[in-house]
Amino acid sequence: MHPATSPPGSGHMGIPWRRVAVAAVALLGLATAVTAIQAYGPDRSAASTRALTLATWNMCGVRQWGCAATGSWAEKRTQLGGLATRAGARVIFLQETCGAELESVRRRLGGSWHTAFRAYSERDAAGRTAPVRCDTPGAGTAGFAILSAYPLSAVTTVASQQPTVGVRRGILCATVAAHELRVCTAHLSPRHSDAAHPAWEFRDDQLKALAHAADTRRTVYGGDLNVNPPGSRNPFSWVWPSGPYTDQRECDQTSASSRAGRDTHVSGHKFDYLFTGLPRVRCSVRDTGKSDHYALLLRVRTG
Repeated sequence: MHPATSPPGSGHMGIPWRRVAVAAVALLGLATAVTAIQAYGPDRSAASTRALTLATWNMCGVRQWGCAATGSWAEKRTQLGGLATRAGARVIFLQETCGAELESVRRRLGGSWHTAFRAYSERDAAGRTAPVRCDTPGAGTAGFAILSAYPLSAVTTVASQQPTVGVRRGILCATVAAHELRVCTAHLSPRHSDAAHPAWEFRDDQLKALAHAADTRRTVYGGDLNVNPPGSRNPFSWVWPSGPYTDQRECDQTSASSRAGRDTHVSGHKFDYLFTGLPRVRCSVRDTGKSDHYALLLRVRTG
């Protein structure tokens, strides 16, 4: 946490600035299935080579957070199911999802699928904290999650600095024993998240907590990190710790020195990431047409 702008202790978001263009973009008509693929090497199909496809997607499913124009929950369920079936993602990190809707998708996928879900909470000025409810009737609480085709064990919420007044997001890790893999999804606090202290910065401490929780080679971690990649054009590059891009490579990272990546948000920014120390096979960006975020998919060799 940066001492000049960060709080001494440990989130209401309001409507994030990155939602501003969503309604206009939706009315103009987003392309519903634009997919770009960057390969990093031959996709060997030998039976002895195990591989796994993972994805991260901010579903923009909390309608009151500027998501009313990004599609119905029925449409979002269809797109999520497509990531798990047509796109082949067997582990999916989700942000801005709704608990009851996610459970509906899991049931449709079948009994072999599992979820780990954590609700967002909102803390008021009096210190009272309550879970955030999705504004769609019957959708349940709003939160972030892991959807997996394999059993999840050692599910852990990672402690991290959070706003004193406002929406509190978080970091969630689990083990996919079938691939001897630890996975961690995160939804970090955007700028001005703390209603009482809008200048305080949280992403530096949150990124450190995420990288520390995933400090092994057999890990895939990421999610909606609410920050652009480090570089000369990003004045907030200082929030990035040393591990990402060095000890672990990002899905869309083309070389050791590269910090670039394709946009994952309709505003023209990259906010969504997947990092790993495992060999990367393929990275793709998929516009579902039903969120202001694109889905990011990473295929890794796990054996």
